[in-house]
This record gives sequence, structure tokens and C-alpha cells, in this order.
Amino acid sequence: MNTKIKKIITACALFLGLGLTAGRVSAAEDTTPVITLGTSLTASQKQGTLDVLKGALSDSSSYNTLTVTGSDLVTYLNPSGSSFTSSSGVWSSAAIEKTSSGSGINVRILNYNGQNNITTITANQYRNAAITAGITDANIYVTSAIPIDGSGALAGIYKAYAKSGEKLNQKQITAAQNELNTLSGITKENKGKDGYSDAQLNNAVAGAKKEMAQKGSNITKNQIITIVNNQIENNNLTNVITNKQKQQIVNILVEIRDSGALNSSSFKQQASQAMSAIQKSAKGIFAKLNTSENRNALQKLWDAIVNFFTSLFSSLSK
Repeated sequence: MNTKIKKIITACALFLGLGLTAGRVSAAEDTTPVITLGTSLTASQKQGTLDVLKGALSDSSSYNTLTVTGSDLVTYLNPSGSSFTSSSGVWSSAAIEKTSSGSGINVRILNYNGQNNITTITANQYRNAAITAGITDANIYVTSAIPIDGSGALAGIYKAYAKSGEKLNQKQITAAQNELNTLSGITKENKGKDGYSDAQLNNAVAGAKKEMAQKGSNITKNQIITIVNNQIENNNLTNVITNKQKQQIVNILVEIRDSGALNSSSFKQQASQAMSAIQKSAKGIFAKLNTSENRNALQKLWDAIVNFFTSLFSSLSK
């Protein structure tokens, strides 16, 4: 190739490379945290909520605020089957701040006046829903001035993304809400049951998402069923999760596939990060899953077979 042409191509490549780099920096410049406040808060509750959420931010010197109304609940949550109206009250509030690439979704539910007022949704359920909705690499903080289920906080997070120009896919939001409703329902049904924890269930779902992402958007329902069975077994929930609940999990994962969530290049990483975060926050539970007492019967049988033949061959060689 002519030397002059080579130089021109190289110069163009450098120019385009610099342009793309500059674009990435520019797009990442606005990392100002957003605090969402429920419209039903009184003046004192609003200030108290603001103080709680600001206190959790890495840097509270600069942040944006927005108000979440009943109309926002209708926009973001009703497509999944909720029945909010424009006059519905909103108390639960949230703060979201972007973090470095690869850090995953981290969620903390904060006490208001020393009390956790989010009565239904757990931190792990918020985390899994955020991943399905398409949120990546962010710290999310949730609180409420009064006891409430916590739906308003999630609607606020969706609205915050829309305001920032990163509007999320409504199909994914709907799938996220159905997922949240399903998982919170299963946790409620198994409340107090030996061998069950919300952390195990959400770790199983995050693990299923990771495996689904590895196979891609063409994954079949039968493959999803196999993945769910394996994840339930891996999280020692085989004798806890009912067939009906298992089917519900399969259904939400099929919906997640159909929503287009698996098309995201970061979905697998976010799911993997979620598993690490869930396991870290519940070390005691997951440590027990690896003890001999809790290993499944098939593994114990395999170990017995291996030990038998090992002993047999050892005696024959003497």
C-alpha cells in the first residue's frame, strides 16, 4: 500500500479514536446524583427524607431532586398490572448515583428515624429489578417516612433515568415490576419457613440471569427451565420452592428474555455482580450451603460411589 495512503488512514483512525473517546468522556460528565421525593411527603417529612438520602451519597455537595407523583406510578408501574391512579399517594423515596463501570448495582434501604419503613420490597428485590430494567453500575438508596411497600421509590428511579436522557425500555421496566411482584410474593409465602431466605431466592434468579445471558436472546424456554432447576438446587431451595413458584420464576425469566434485556452487553456482568453482592451481604446463609449437611442427595451419592471405588482400588493395589 502507498506510504502516503497509509499515513492518511492512520491519521483518520487516530482522529476517529479521539472523537469517540471524547464522546465517552462527555457522556459520562453528568454524574450528579438524583434524589427522588414522594409527592405526599409533608414539609418536615420531605426535609427528613432529604437528609437521610443525602447522608448516604458519596458526595452530597451537589445533587438534583425530582418529585414522584401518582401519575408517575401510573406511567411506570401500571403496565405490569398495578392499579395506581394519578391521585395515588407516594411516600417512598430514593437516591441514585452512578458508579464506575463494572461495579454493579448496589442497594441499601435506609432507616427513617431509626426504622425501616419499606415493608414489602427487599434490597435484593430492588437490585434484581434494576438489572432487568436496564440500570447499570449505580448505588441506589431507598427510604420512606411512613411504612409503605416501596413502589414509589422504584418509579422514582425510572423517572430519574428518563429525566437524565437515559430513558429505559418500557418492556424491561414491566418485566422488572413483574419480577419484583413475583419474588416478593414468593418470599411472603415462605416467610418463616426453615431453609428459606430472600437472599437465596434472589441469588438463584441472578444466577439464572447470568446463565441466560451466556446463552443469548435465542435461549429456549426448556433451557430456562433447566437453568431454574439448577439454580434452585444450587441455592438449596429444592425442598422449599413449590412447583407453582418454580413455574412463576420460569415465567418471569421468559418475560425478561422477551423484553430484550439479554441484548445488553452488560447484563451478564450486572447479574454476576448482583450474585457477589447478595452472597456478601448474607455470608452466614451461603456458608451453610457449602457444608456437607446441606449438599444435595445426588452429590452425597456420587461422593459415596467415588469413595467406594477409591477404597476398592486402594485395597487391590496393596
